[in-house]
Amino acid sequence: MIAIIDYGMGNSSSVKKALDFLNIKSKITSSIKTIKLADKILLPGVGAYTDAIDALHNLNIFDELKEKVLINKSPILGICLGMQLLANSSEESEDKKGLSFIDTKCKKFTCDLKIPHVGWNDIDILKTDSPLFKNIPNHSDFYFAHSYHFDTNINEKTTVVDYGYKFTSSYEKDNIFGLQFHPEKSQKYGLEILKNFGNL
Repeated sequence: MIAIIDYGMGNSSSVKKALDFLNIKSKITSSIKTIKLADKILLPGVGAYTDAIDALHNLNIFDELKEKVLINKSPILGICLGMQLLANSSEESEDKKGLSFIDTKCKKFTCDLKIPHVGWNDIDILKTDSPLFKNIPNHSDFYFAHSYHFDTNINEKTTVVDYGYKFTSSYEKDNIFGLQFHPEKSQKYGLEILKNFGNL
């Protein structure tokens, strides 16, 4: 069972709907007990970094996620803001410490293009043996909606996207996965990625 973390800021219902369509068992939850029992964790997110970190702490989910992912080695997939929460910190709120599953910082776009970056864009797959991108053709289009992104120099990035410059659009290391785009809004190939995560 995949626990979809409900902290009041995610697009949880649309993610759940996509997983239901794929016949992948999941539950939207903020229950520590349910999180402990889950096989995998999905951390969605839309909104401000500060509010998200505060919400995870207020629900006592922050430390539980650390134990689940770092000690129990359960797979986690962060989507959009959820991916950014996996980092050490964000320029959006320098004083808020992230989950620190990934040793990087989130930075605001510095290009001359319209910010936030909203809409469809094609990815360049760097890690062709990525289990998450199995059966995904290179340069497939995915749906984005964000103003911040991982430090471009980070290791273990699996895809990049060009929006004024190339930024990290997905990440994976061991049991930790992140997508800056929204697979649940990305039609055929977005569903394929969610299916691949469910099959891990």
